[in-house]
Amino acid sequence: MPSRYTSELSNTDAAALAKNLGVDTQVVPIGPAFDAYREMLQDAFRGLPEDVTEENIQSRIRGNILMALSNKFGWIVLSTGNKSEMSVGYSTLYGDMAGGFAVIRDVPKTLVYRVCRHINEVEGREIIPDSVLQKEPSAELREDQRDVDSLPPYEVLDPILQAYIEEDKGIGEIVASGFDEEDVRRVVKLVDAAEYKRRQAPTGIKVTSRSFGRDRRMPITNRYREKPYE
Repeated sequence: MPSRYTSELSNTDAAALAKNLGVDTQVVPIGPAFDAYREMLQDAFRGLPEDVTEENIQSRIRGNILMALSNKFGWIVLSTGNKSEMSVGYSTLYGDMAGGFAVIRDVPKTLVYRVCRHINEVEGREIIPDSVLQKEPSAELREDQRDVDSLPPYEVLDPILQAYIEEDKGIGEIVASGFDEEDVRRVVKLVDAAEYKRRQAPTGIKVTSRSFGRDRRMPITNRYREKPYE
């Protein structure tokens, strides 16, 4: 489902991965739908700069396409979000969160990479193209977008998330273990603010010691926030 922001490498990687897995593919460009949305909303958005709104529209167009295929053919949609993204809300409601089953919702981003490399090692060939594992993570929803524009590097983010979510550590404890205080406070705030999104996410496989849902449910009312340094 390419857009104007989808790199040619991403298209090539997707085709190569599908071929390696024996998966049939269809190409459904989202450009015409995106242009239609922008035209429909131009009066309401007049004078306002483009921002995350337009990014999310693209994700939701893709969600609609997948759900249409699901309805037509009786398929189940597998949503793509991993635990790192689900933790901090780096996912779009009714977009990439749409689906019936979330296979890697409890797998942190850095572990996703480890699993991919393990699969390639076990198979003795590149099932997942190495270019997928080497390129910088990006949602490709705007020009030159990178995940690190919005989040700490995953090598920093994932240990903070593990400490806060799985080990029940407070901000003070996490900072004392060597992490930058600004990063910790920012991540904790993102995790707390994204709880309402996770309540609407598809079910998935439990992998870590504490998954979202039954293992960890936090308030979404009364402006709940983790108290600092407890």
